Amino acid sequence: MLRYAFFGPVGTFSEAALRTVVADVPAVAMPSVDATIEAVRSGAADVGCVPIENSVEGGVPATLDGLAVGDPLVVVAEVVLAVSFVLAVKPGVRLEDVRRVSTHSHAHAQVRKWLHTHLPDALYVPATSTAASAQALADELAGGEPAGFEGAICAPFAAESLGLDVLAERIEDRDGAQTRFVLLSRPGVGELPAPTGQDKTSLVVFLREERPGALVEALEQFVTRGINLTRIESRPSGDALGRYCFSIDCDGHVTDARVGEALMGLHRVCEQVRFLGSYPRSDGGRTVVGDGPSEEDFTTAQGWLERLRAGAGA
Repeated sequence: MLRYAFFGPVGTFSEAALRTVVADVPAVAMPSVDATIEAVRSGAADVGCVPIENSVEGGVPATLDGLAVGDPLVVVAEVVLAVSFVLAVKPGVRLEDVRRVSTHSHAHAQVRKWLHTHLPDALYVPATSTAASAQALADELAGGEPAGFEGAICAPFAAESLGLDVLAERIEDRDGAQTRFVLLSRPGVGELPAPTGQDKTSLVVFLREERPGALVEALEQFVTRGINLTRIESRPSGDALGRYCFSIDCDGHVTDARVGEALMGLHRVCEQVRFLGSYPRSDGGRTVVGDGPSEEDFTTAQGWLERLRAGAGA
């Protein structure tokens, strides 16, 4: 049986995302994204679930950076969840009593307008996760240490499971906000997901040198093969100021001929290419292919070249 871990504590959206894939198996809550990734990397867990992207705030730096360095990990599945937040308090606390509010930074960014309108003087207290802020109030309610704040912005199920009152629901500033989560594993722990025709491939690309056109040269590997990029973000490489790597998602599967050719092209022109996996899209989106050669054209050309190399002629 595989061992699972998630960015905790219990009651986070990461746990909810994991449960959409494996509902009833035991799973360990980890205190941070970094700890979850390290649990998988060290072998303490076989699969870990962490957030990687939000429709409001963009990429999750801890996840992007954790996948760019260290022993390689691969994405074996993704989950996209609609995200909604509540303001949770201990029983008896009123809205006018809330002077400090705690939550994760990504959640705070999604409720700024609501807070400005309804709690303009409330101070923000950062938390390691949305569930951690709710848990701190629940611990105080049970006689533990004071939480240091009166309100927690968390998921509805976290407030309910911890016995907290909800003063306001659906307090996110934008309707339809979503967060994308990935399930990570070590290469070889599980099989590469088979292509479905609606797949995504994730990479981290390190450019070989700083020069005009270096990034364009890398991106041309996708463009010339008609591959659609669904996400590209720059992150500091960590070795020098002004040095960046690029976290990329593209349509297609590593077994697709066009994607395989693009990866070989990247390998030729880049200092390092980290393959983070090919897996089915969970958002229902279709694979977008640019104008030009079809997948069959790429496969036929590969077969033609192999026959030439074998001396069989054209």
